[in-house]
Formats: sequence, structure tokens, C-alpha cells
Amino acid sequence: MYFKNRFFWIIGSVTFVLDQLAKYLIVRTFSLKGSFPIIPEIFHFTYVTNTGAAFSLFNGNVESLRWLSLIVSFALMAIAIWGPRLSFWEKLGYGCILGGAMGNGIDRFISGYVIDFLDFRLINFPIFNLADVFINIGIISLLISAFSQTPNK
Repeated sequence: MYFKNRFFWIIGSVTFVLDQLAKYLIVRTFSLKGSFPIIPEIFHFTYVTNTGAAFSLFNGNVESLRWLSLIVSFALMAIAIWGPRLSFWEKLGYGCILGGAMGNGIDRFISGYVIDFLDFRLINFPIFNLADVFINIGIISLLISAFSQTPNK
């Protein structure tokens, strides 16, 4: 059976699995707030939990964030099923956002928080996870798509 926008589904699935696998390995390897320097004083793996969104925005608002993740995931799947054939950049973008939204959404539904572990200390950046990375890649991909489309004449 042929699926429309197949690359979207592949990207969404791969990014979701990578996010969940990375979080599983962090939980199994580190104690909470445990840290391991990959590049000392620059980049570490540091296991923390976050009840908010990116940069701990909306901290403690798990209920709203879990439902937002679910709504975004279903909306993206609806676009891929019932919408038009998507361009490469749209499939990549929407797929990455789906994988990231599902990854963090599952965490919020099951645990009430997300697991963060990517710790860039050189610039004192908030600790984040692969789902956050994939969502940002998705947004960048959608921007590329928007700027690369030729206007109708």
C-alpha cells in the first residue's frame, strides 16, 4: 500500500524513536542531576527533568502542555493524510516537529515532565533534549520551504 507523504511518516517515526532511545539511555545511565562532560566546561550530558516547555517556559503547566503536544501531533498527521502532497522541506519539517511533539508529549503523559540532557555550558544555555532539537530543525525546514517557493504569477 502506498502512503502519501511517506517521507513525513519516516522522519516522524525516526525522530520519535531517537528521542525516546536517548532519554531511556540517559535515565538508565545517570542519576538525576548527574553530569558527564563530553567537552569539559563546554558540552555535558546532564540529566534533569522539566515540567515546562523550552527554556522552562510555562514551568509546572504540564496538563496544558501534554494536550498541546497531542493536538499538534494529530494536526500534523491530519495534514499528511488529508492535505496535499508536501514538498521535501515540508515533509522534513512537519516530520521533525511530529517526532519532537510526540517525544515530549509521551513524556508528559507518562511521567508529568520531560527528560532534558543536552547541556551547553559555554554559553550557559538551558538544558534541552533531542525532541527540542528536532522541533527546531522542523521549524528551520519549514522556513526554507516558505522562502524557496516561487510566488504565483
